[in-house]
Amino acid sequence: MGQKQDMRQQSLFARETSLRDPLASRLRPKRLEDYVGQEQLLGEGKVLRQLIEQDQVSSMIFWGPPGVGKTTLARIIAARTQAQFIDFSAVTSGIKEIREVMDRAERGRLLGERTILFVDEIHRFNKAQQDAFLPFVEKGSIVLIGATTENPSFEINSALLSRCRVFVLQALSEADLYRLLCRALTDPGGFGGQAIEMADELVRAIAAFAGGDARVALNTLEMVVLNGERTAGGTRVTREILEQCTSRRSLLYDKNGEEHYNLISALHKSMRNSDPDAAVYWLARMLEAGEDPLYVARRLVRFASEDVGLADSRAMELAVAAYQACHFIGMPECTVSLTQMVVYLSVAPKSNACYTAYSAAAKDARQMLAEPVPLVIRNAVTKLMKDLHYGEGYVYAHDTQDKLSAMQCLPDSLAGRRYYIPTAQGSEARIQERLERIRLWKQEHSS
Repeated sequence: MGQKQDMRQQSLFARETSLRDPLASRLRPKRLEDYVGQEQLLGEGKVLRQLIEQDQVSSMIFWGPPGVGKTTLARIIAARTQAQFIDFSAVTSGIKEIREVMDRAERGRLLGERTILFVDEIHRFNKAQQDAFLPFVEKGSIVLIGATTENPSFEINSALLSRCRVFVLQALSEADLYRLLCRALTDPGGFGGQAIEMADELVRAIAAFAGGDARVALNTLEMVVLNGERTAGGTRVTREILEQCTSRRSLLYDKNGEEHYNLISALHKSMRNSDPDAAVYWLARMLEAGEDPLYVARRLVRFASEDVGLADSRAMELAVAAYQACHFIGMPECTVSLTQMVVYLSVAPKSNACYTAYSAAAKDARQMLAEPVPLVIRNAVTKLMKDLHYGEGYVYAHDTQDKLSAMQCLPDSLAGRRYYIPTAQGSEARIQERLERIRLWKQEHSS
């Protein structure tokens, strides 16, 4: 039974590699001891390592950026476990394929066999497809291991997520990538059989360039070696070759994914923290990755009200002007207009008084949707309305000497409630002084 199972695992999991395969495939580790990174999960005594070594793996989700070893880790688990391993792609599979695999796993369960189902890019499955896994996860037909680059809280059904443990895989450090690249240059499966002349500083430069992505690091190394200068003794990689191969790195950016929201959050919070340098950097990260400049401009209009408000009332005007400039001239010329606005908002005095005013008023409004409008401020457009005292006692402020009246405009249940509480920042300090004078006048003239 064990020998037959091993053969089945090998047919589903292992495959012959050759020098024609990409370097990243040739160097994919098959043992936990060769796995690079994720010490927080796989170090001695860490929970995931113990689960793997004790063969107590339950359904789980691996969440992390591309190239950190999610698929590799799932394959290593398959190699160590006593379960059947099925590799499944959310990109190419539908409900029909899911049901076929589940039926196979159920037949295995009845024979006493465990099945580990690895689903790459599980966030690409819709709700119905994810729901198809539920009954089989619940009764133990499969151990589900999903891999995703997106936040599982948003992309995985809550019912399925509640039955899985989530392990967060982090981007690899430069030290991890450097170690991986050195192995690639010496391992027989990599370039170990070739004489590669490459300065250590260039290897470290690739590790820094890869941004925590092992696949990018290995692909870049493979590219520079293939484009290296051929010498009598082998291949020489120079700084010029490395610069040519890395100068046009493509930026992967999902405009609907989590990174999109992470970056706009970084821009917003940098401006709120009055840090123009960080704000301009995050702006550049978004625009260079292909973000719609009008989306950024709309967010700046929002920021002008939410975080600057009446501390600098011109901020809204300028933000709208920046949006119009982006609409008129487009990319790449509008980058300067957006930069101007980002810097302005970063250094502007800050007030969220308008934002908090609406939030507090909205809370009361939702709880008191049936609260009647005071009669004094209702319009009496018909005789019946006048007979019902609509508008009775209304004072037209422009007819008074101080342009003020002591009328109560809030419902009785909210009389005296304050929503807008100005700060002492920028122009709002003057508003605060005026508002205090208005409130004092009303107290003095109230009957």
